[in-house]
Amino acid sequence: MNITIIFFLGLVIALVGVIPPGLLNMTAAKISLKEGHSRGIIFSIGVCVIVVAQTYIASIFARYLSKHTEVIDVLQRVALVIFILITVYFLFIAKSNPKQQIAPKIRSKHSRFFQGMFLSSINVFPIPYQAYMTVTLASFGWLSFEQISILSYVAGAASGTFVMLYMYIFFFDKIKSESFTSQKNMNYIIGGITGIISIITLINILKEMYQ
Repeated sequence: MNITIIFFLGLVIALVGVIPPGLLNMTAAKISLKEGHSRGIIFSIGVCVIVVAQTYIASIFARYLSKHTEVIDVLQRVALVIFILITVYFLFIAKSNPKQQIAPKIRSKHSRFFQGMFLSSINVFPIPYQAYMTVTLASFGWLSFEQISILSYVAGAASGTFVMLYMYIFFFDKIKSESFTSQKNMNYIIGGITGIISIITLINILKEMYQ
């Protein structure tokens, strides 16, 4: 597939993964509000450096899995159950209890860059998320595991992460009092995202069963 399309697939998938308020995007927004947009951007660049490494590791892991289809079959079924449970939890069970996150007080721009790298490195969710999504894209024939394709996807993932952090940095002050940022609505967004992933996973499983 065209590397430009692969790039945008990586961008969209990473962007969707960073939509819900979490440690990284909320920290970037708070740094921006307290210290200026440039500091928030430097923090975000640090985050994206680690995202590049995490996505590349995930892609290599996915390439290994693609050669062991029996492992993929098991993981797909496990992932389907997990995503369905997460969807049910966020749509019907999770309560609206917002948790305030406090960004560490670090003054220098270099410290903000390394803070972004550190917080991103302890956030290991992107590795299994990207590994699963990469395997899924490959199963649909939308992604190959050639080096150029992997690098294009990795670049897209880093760009998607940066775009969403950038949006939080520049628009958080305007939307922070709006219902969009309420915990209840964010639960619905997270549940909707995992619901879509569940449907894609189910379609993929059925597709393989009837081939």
